[in-house]
Amino acid sequence: MQTYQPCFLIPCYNHGSTIDAVVASLEAFALPCIVVDDGSDSATKQALQELANSREVILETLAENSGKGGAVMAGIRKAHQLGYSHVIQIDADGQHDVDALPKLIVSSKAHPTHLISGQPIYDASVPKSRLYGRYATHIWVWIETLSLSIKDSMCGFRAYPVAKTVAVLDKYRIGQRMDFDIEILVRMYWEGVDIDFVETRVIYPEGGISHFDALWDNVKISWMHTRLFFGMLPRIPKLLARHWQKPTNTDKTHWSKRQEQGTVLGIKLMLAIYTLLGRKVFNLILKVVIRYYHLTGKDAKLASEQFLQQLQSYATAQGIALPKPIDSYHHLLSFGHTMLDKLAAWKGDFNSANLTIHGKEHFPKIAQSQRGVILIGSHLGNIELCRALARKYSHVKINALVFTEHAERFNTVMKAVNANSDLNLIQVSSIGPDTAILLQQKIEAGEWVVIVGDRTSTSKESRSVWADFLGKPAPFPQGPFLLASVLKAPVYLLFGLRDDSSDKPLFDVYFEPFSDKIILPRKERQQALQNVVQSYADRLQHYTLQAPLQWYNFFNFWTLSDQKDDRKKH
Repeated sequence: MQTYQPCFLIPCYNHGSTIDAVVASLEAFALPCIVVDDGSDSATKQALQELANSREVILETLAENSGKGGAVMAGIRKAHQLGYSHVIQIDADGQHDVDALPKLIVSSKAHPTHLISGQPIYDASVPKSRLYGRYATHIWVWIETLSLSIKDSMCGFRAYPVAKTVAVLDKYRIGQRMDFDIEILVRMYWEGVDIDFVETRVIYPEGGISHFDALWDNVKISWMHTRLFFGMLPRIPKLLARHWQKPTNTDKTHWSKRQEQGTVLGIKLMLAIYTLLGRKVFNLILKVVIRYYHLTGKDAKLASEQFLQQLQSYATAQGIALPKPIDSYHHLLSFGHTMLDKLAAWKGDFNSANLTIHGKEHFPKIAQSQRGVILIGSHLGNIELCRALARKYSHVKINALVFTEHAERFNTVMKAVNANSDLNLIQVSSIGPDTAILLQQKIEAGEWVVIVGDRTSTSKESRSVWADFLGKPAPFPQGPFLLASVLKAPVYLLFGLRDDSSDKPLFDVYFEPFSDKIILPRKERQQALQNVVQSYADRLQHYTLQAPLQWYNFFNFWTLSDQKDDRKKH
C-alpha cells in the first residue's frame, strides 16, 4: 500500500491579490503545494511567478482558462505524476478556514481510501441566493446516490485520494466548471468511494472575486443533474447494495426485533424523490427497486410466498376468486406503493377527496358522546389514512399506541415530514397500569386511541390467543382486547385499502363498530377473550380477501417466533 504522502492543491484564476496570503497560511503544515494557474490575467501571472520564486510552490500553468473543475483535474493529475497519494484542495480566495485543516488531514490519513470533504458552517457574509441554492442541489445529489451520506457537495475544501480520483477522471467525462465539485462526488460515490465530512467555517470576504456565472453555470449544473439522474437509474441495484444488511431468520426472530430496511434517512430520501419528481417518476423508480429487492430479499420473499400459499389454499377450498395478479413480486410492489401512501398521508397530501368513507354515519354518535373511542387496526392496508379522517373531522385528536422500540424513530420521521403532525405516538413495551391510566385520561378527554390487533406482544409473546385465520390457527395478541375491556370504551375497527384499479390515489376507508364495550366475565374470561379475538380475526380475514396484496405482515403469521406452540404451555 502506498504511504500517505499528501500535498496541497490550489486552483487559481485571477486571484493574484489573495494567493500569497493563502499559501503563507499553509506553510506551518510543511507540505508541498501545487498551484494551478487557470489562464489568469497578466497581473496574477506575475504574482504567481513571484510566489514560485520565493516559496516552495509547484506552479502548473494552463494556456487557457478551463474552469475551476478543469484546474482541479489538472492539479490532481500533476500530483499523480509526481507520486503524491492525496491532494488537499484549498480555494485561492481565502474562503476556507485553515484552522479546520488539521481535522481534514487527520481524517484523510485515518481513512486513506475515503474522500474527505468540508461541511460548511456559514456566517452572515454568505449570499442568501447561494445558501438556498445549495439545498436544491443537496436533494438532487441524495437522489442520484440513493443516499443521504453526502452532506454537502459544493464545498471545495477537500482531501482526494489521488489514484482513485484519477481512475474516475479517466472513466468519466466530468464537467470542468462549477459543476465539477458536485459531479466528482457523485461519480466517486458510484465507484464505491466512501465520503466523510469535517465541519469548516466558510466566509465570503468583502470585495471577494466570484467566477460563478448565474446563468450559464446554473444551466451546466442543471444539465449535469439530468445526466446524473438518468445515470443513476441503471445503478439502483448497486447503490442499494451498499446499504444492504444480512437478513435475519424470519421464523425464529420476533417481528419487532428485525432491523427495518428503511431508516429515517431512507424515508426522508423517499420523500425528497416524491416531492421533487412526483408520484409517476417515483413509481417508475420503485419498480426497479422492488425488482431488485424481490431478487435479493430472501426473508421478505419467503414470508410473502408463505402467506400467498395459505391464502390461495383457503380461497380454493372456499371457492373464492382472488384479484389478479397474485405473486410475491406484486405483493412487495404493493408494499412499496403503500410506503409512498404513508408518506403522502403524513405530509398531508390526502384529504376527503381521496377517500371513500364507509361507516361515517357512526361519527355523529361518537361526537355526541363526548368520550373517546378505541380503534383497532391492522397491518393490512394503510392505517395512516386515519390522519386524513382527522383533518376532515378537525376536532378529533388521534393517539397511536405502538409496541416497538422504533416508535421514537417514526415519530421523528413524521415530525420531519410534517411539523404540524396531529398524530401522537405513544411508545410502550407492555400494557400495564400506567398505560391504562394514561389512555383512560385520553378517552375521557374525547380523544381516539389507535392500536393494531394483528401482531403479538414484543415482551411476552406467549400471551397470545389462537384464532382461525384463512383456514389455519394463528396467534393474535390479547393485549389490545384486554386493554379495551379495562377502558370500557366503545371499540371500532378501521381498515384503509387502496383502490388499485385507479391511477390516482384513491382509498376505501372502512370504519365499523366492533363492540359498545368489551366485557370479559371473570368466570368465563378465557372463552370470552377467545370469542372476541376470533371476531376480530374474521373481520381481518374478510378485508384481507378483498385486497390480499395489501397484507404487510412479512413474517410467518401462523407461527410464533420461537417455533413453540404456546397452547401446549397452558
